Amino acid sequence: MSTATRRSPLTDWTFVVPVVALVALVFSWGRDLPGFAVALVALCLAGAVLAAVHHAEVVAHRVGEPFGSLVLAVAVTVIEVALIVTLMADGGDKTASLARDTVFAAVMITCNGIVGLSLLVGALRNRIAVFNPEGSGAALATVATLATLSLVLPTFTTSKPGPEFSAAQLTFAAVASLALYGLFVAVQTVRHRSYFLPVDTGRGTGDADADGLAEPPTARAALVSLGLLLIALIAVVGDAKAVSPTIERAVAAAGLPQAVVGVIIALLVLAPETLAAVRAARRDRVQTSLNLAYGSAIASIGLTIPAIALASVWLSGPLLLGLGPIHMVLLTLTIVVSALTIVPGRATLLQGGVHIVLLAAYLFLAVSP
Repeated sequence: MSTATRRSPLTDWTFVVPVVALVALVFSWGRDLPGFAVALVALCLAGAVLAAVHHAEVVAHRVGEPFGSLVLAVAVTVIEVALIVTLMADGGDKTASLARDTVFAAVMITCNGIVGLSLLVGALRNRIAVFNPEGSGAALATVATLATLSLVLPTFTTSKPGPEFSAAQLTFAAVASLALYGLFVAVQTVRHRSYFLPVDTGRGTGDADADGLAEPPTARAALVSLGLLLIALIAVVGDAKAVSPTIERAVAAAGLPQAVVGVIIALLVLAPETLAAVRAARRDRVQTSLNLAYGSAIASIGLTIPAIALASVWLSGPLLLGLGPIHMVLLTLTIVVSALTIVPGRATLLQGGVHIVLLAAYLFLAVSP
């Protein structure tokens, strides 16, 4: 291990930036920030994203795949769920569709944005992006089932008017989501772990981490990075919340739909996973990128719906979960295209480009429905 890796973490930017971002969160939380303060918080947000990616890769190198991808996906989602519940508790009726908009944005960003970018980077570097169709296909099937049960069915149920579940239906969706999420994690980490390991093509960097270290970090270094990862993610989500009033005002001033706010916040919150996935694809570890993408989508639905179901006990106002026709078409097209991408276990620039176009269509229609 090099001398640089033995330096005190107090002198390293990966320690300083998350702490500074967390301090910025403390001082900005619940306040109406002036322009310069918004810019400062946004800068801290960007630094926290980069730090989160670094620490996630350190932890991943210590615990190995697919546990490393699971750590980042679950950590981001748990904090994101807490943010959603907090906003819904404070927002009243105007946040009735917040959970739906955020979860669907996460599904589209992960299944099209992260997957598309990863395939593009992998194919540009090695002409063909290679991955395990067994693991990726199982993850995609789980995403499709969770999204249909939680976001499509409420539009067609008749127990309550509007795109809502009744209490019994919401309870069933929550239990089913948790059960599917738990089953997926068990299959991914224990029963069929080999399906989610990167394919050895002989072209990548093997098991070396982002810093090129041949040996995994020590247990102590991994624990420190895990703690700093959580701090960085809290700062990412919290700072995104702090700048959200400015984003809301800008969206309203531009005459854009309110749902655009949720899309922007989702893009900010998912930035660490996006960067981590792209870096993994550059090292010819596309399977790791897909683990991050689909794992994040599964966690977003599988943890958010149960949390919202529990919070609905004390939250007032309606809970709109059902998607509209445009979004259902985009979800269906995403699932079909994703299945055609995953089945061969190999992808070219074309598949990556198709997914990016689907994300662009979603973003465009969010702005101009």
